[in-house]
Amino acid sequence: MQEQAVCSIKPETGLLAKIKRRMGISSARSGSDCYPKYLFVVTGAVIGLAGVILSWLGNPANTGFCVSCFMENIAGSIGLHGNIRMQYIRPEIIGFVIGSFMMSIAKREFKAAGGSSPLLRFFVGIILIFGCAVFIGCPIKMVFRLAAGDLTALIGVGGLVAGVYVGMQFLEKGFTLGRPGPSPAANALLIPALMALLLVALLVRPDFISISTKGSGAQYAPLALSLLAGLGIGALAQRTGFCITGGISRLFLWGPREFTFCPKTTGLAIGMTSLFLFALVASLLTGQFSLAWHGQPSSNESNLWNFFAMVMVGFGSVLIRGCPFRQLIAAGQGDTDAGAAVLGMLTGAALVQGWGIAGNAEGTPYAGQVAVLFGLCFLVIIGLLFRKRGETFAPEFQAGLD
Repeated sequence: MQEQAVCSIKPETGLLAKIKRRMGISSARSGSDCYPKYLFVVTGAVIGLAGVILSWLGNPANTGFCVSCFMENIAGSIGLHGNIRMQYIRPEIIGFVIGSFMMSIAKREFKAAGGSSPLLRFFVGIILIFGCAVFIGCPIKMVFRLAAGDLTALIGVGGLVAGVYVGMQFLEKGFTLGRPGPSPAANALLIPALMALLLVALLVRPDFISISTKGSGAQYAPLALSLLAGLGIGALAQRTGFCITGGISRLFLWGPREFTFCPKTTGLAIGMTSLFLFALVASLLTGQFSLAWHGQPSSNESNLWNFFAMVMVGFGSVLIRGCPFRQLIAAGQGDTDAGAAVLGMLTGAALVQGWGIAGNAEGTPYAGQVAVLFGLCFLVIIGLLFRKRGETFAPEFQAGLD
């Protein structure tokens, strides 16, 4: 476990602390030696403000940052699928990884580790993108959609929470993909190097790189601002371990009491709240807020399939210790298992477009429905096969998120 994973609570001192102890109230300070609360507020604020502003400056409406959508754009741009409306090398994704890499190097937290069922994580990465594509957004985009007034995103919230809960039950019953071990540093540099190459391709734009002239792939904010936002968010997320599914899972791990006694859990809750509130305010100020259930951008009313798609995302994210955004951040700081999941996500993004899985304004296509059913069955099967009876790995999961 990295040094920053240890959350040591600092007890309060003085008269007020004595009064609290007499009354049976916790005398632990709201801060800790490792995760200062303001850092989580800043992380959520930067993600929320940057996402809305970039949408205002050209990115697709109600999107903010969407790992699945942006991965589909990248896959198309490098020739992995042929949808001419979904082709652009998104600098935000590049920034997430490189920002995490640079921060981990600066803080001496870059650590090459892996070997915890990387091939299986690759396939789960594919499944995660299938679920996000059917819902039309990853967990972070789900928050942006809600902050922009899209009430259909509430279906996704319910599905994601349910999926995280199911995943935690499997961890409690002994699910594990094994413990990672040291890995050659060259392996850990592959994903950051890949992102650096993509950045060069975006800047140089050789003939084999495709850029959409219409559709969502042609909707993008200025390159420099998008890259800068990605770098900042990647660096902050590396420091805080920001993860939507991770924050939800910690509540299920030990219950509401943990919000009082574990600074990291409190911090993740603060970060998610900060993301939503700052995105909401920014949406209102930029005129992008529209409270409605019908006719919202990047949404449909295929509620049942949207719900189960996000159940799949939450379930799969727990099994591989983090949502799609978290996989990018972990890959940047040396986690080769997360790197395998990132490559799976890129593969999934190509298959989504090639097989017609993605949801659209009309609803969920037949291929998307099949993908959700297959994905849920796949996750249940591996959840059952990779169990160690009589053991629990939920606390270990929490350490992994740190």
